[in-house]
Amino acid sequence: MSSRRDALKMFLTTACMPVMGETSMSQALTPAQAFSTGADWLAASSFAALAGKRVGLITNQTGLVGGEHVVDLLSRMPGLKLAAVFAPEHGFRGKAEAGASVRGDVDTRTGVPIFSLYGSTRKPTQTMLRNIDVLVFDIQDVGARFYTYISTMGLAMQAAAAARIPFVVLDRPNPLGGEYVSGFVLEPALRSFVGQYPIPIVHGLTVGELARMIKEEGWLEGLGGLELSVVEMQGWRRSMRWPQTERAWVATSPNIPTFESALVYPGVGIVGEAEVSEGRGTPTPFSLFAAPWLDAARTNIVEL
Repeated sequence: MSSRRDALKMFLTTACMPVMGETSMSQALTPAQAFSTGADWLAASSFAALAGKRVGLITNQTGLVGGEHVVDLLSRMPGLKLAAVFAPEHGFRGKAEAGASVRGDVDTRTGVPIFSLYGSTRKPTQTMLRNIDVLVFDIQDVGARFYTYISTMGLAMQAAAAARIPFVVLDRPNPLGGEYVSGFVLEPALRSFVGQYPIPIVHGLTVGELARMIKEEGWLEGLGGLELSVVEMQGWRRSMRWPQTERAWVATSPNIPTFESALVYPGVGIVGEAEVSEGRGTPTPFSLFAAPWLDAARTNIVEL
């Protein structure tokens, strides 16, 4: 018992408190320039880069362009075909709890098949990609190494390379900003689906930047011949955090319902590995933690 308590206290001293201290920084906002995501730009071009293609789209509830989902926009676009949707952890609609297996489905609005990338397989199979000419990734990340959407992206890049089809990333902002980098770099022996790349816990990269690094640094095998392109954002600066984009936050998963929860997640999320509840299922997940064996008064643990 004492070892768990001591480990938690040490963690709070070395990891959580710097993250908490950063909260006030997020409030020091400057007026945002005109900001557009990669998906915004591709949609504004009537998806010209995908013309004549059968498109596979890796996305979830965050794949919005204005008030519409990119799936709906693509399904109505003449001159291309949305052939399949691929859903990561939490599912296409983002309702499945962490770790829960996601089943395949059919999108009721468009009739497009939805393949699960968090069930019997974690990457698109060659059968899934058989009728696809290009694979597109459009998911909002939270900027933490152990958030699995970036693992899904890397494995999908491998599958695209094996199928010899292009891979396109529609870039979206790192909500924690591009200047905030913190935490230990992953050790190779600890690599898993919740930590695939040698990057810090808070990595400061957008998904587009990370995709380029995964390929160019050789972090995953088989990507040398991958045709990778990134549809970049406009008006995003590395100093910007989510509030400066002036966009409404869409819950990226059931327990990241707000920007504030994303901000504290890199620090408090890892507390769960110490048999501690991080407030999942409460109105303020990752803003509190508790355990039957914790005695806040005796261990000098203060409210965050």
